[in-house]
Amino acid sequence: MNVGYQKEKMKVAGFTIARNIVKADYPLREALLSVLPLCDDFVIALGDSDDGTKEYLQAMEEPKIRLFDTIWDDNKRVGGAVLADETNKALAGVPADADWLVYIQADECLHEKYLPVVKAAMEKYLHDEEVDALLFDYLHFYGNYSMVGDSRRWYRNEIRIIKNHRNIISWKDAQGFRTADAKKLKVAHCGACIYHYGWVKHPKFQQQKQAQFHRLWHDDKYMAEKVLKSESFDYSSIDSLKHFHGTHPEVMTLRIEAMDWKFEVDPTKKNFGLKASVLYFIEKMFGWRVGEYKNYQLIR
Repeated sequence: MNVGYQKEKMKVAGFTIARNIVKADYPLREALLSVLPLCDDFVIALGDSDDGTKEYLQAMEEPKIRLFDTIWDDNKRVGGAVLADETNKALAGVPADADWLVYIQADECLHEKYLPVVKAAMEKYLHDEEVDALLFDYLHFYGNYSMVGDSRRWYRNEIRIIKNHRNIISWKDAQGFRTADAKKLKVAHCGACIYHYGWVKHPKFQQQKQAQFHRLWHDDKYMAEKVLKSESFDYSSIDSLKHFHGTHPEVMTLRIEAMDWKFEVDPTKKNFGLKASVLYFIEKMFGWRVGEYKNYQLIR
């Protein structure tokens, strides 16, 4: 018997980026509240904003959250590289003694039912030296809170928790992570799902979000021709949706109740070409997504 022995507490930090969140109506407050119960500390790299984003975050009065100011390099418009740059700034600001790092984007939420599942996974793999990160499933809501995308355009999995190794960096457009020498991370599936709400907001705000987002990818000519022509986003140009019959995270309740637009669609009607129809059929029948891109190596 080891008298006086006390197991060291696992330390968890979180990180993300924020810029002009209010203007495009991102649910960042909800995203943060959904993962803060897992975290002892949370770092936000606050980009130069002109819409009150800093005040929006300060109003949360969350003692775990720490903000630091950054300046985005708007010249890095190819492939969304500035998003990874900013995410790496936030990553560099987490406490050095944290064991795990939780990453959440401004339009994502973790359902409270998954909090014990995720915590258990972090404890299980804490000392497993082969596991670099934890993988999540995804639900991508589209148009409203009762429809989700179910075609190949939506990624099915992504890394949202990483070990605090300084050789792990945000990759390309900050959707996932790799090592500094571009190797895929070895991951264990944590058994939880991220709810992605990036495509659910009033069409006016969705159009503003599209303009804001595409500026990180494309030049002014593309923006003028493809993005800035309309003041309202057209949700009808979607290939395939299905009904969502579950519950949403509690932190999203007020947003869902305040929904003030309509989007109606018949999910039995698909907008596919022949090749996409065949690939869709194969995936739904056998669970196999032909040629699926995976930015990770699943080992557990």
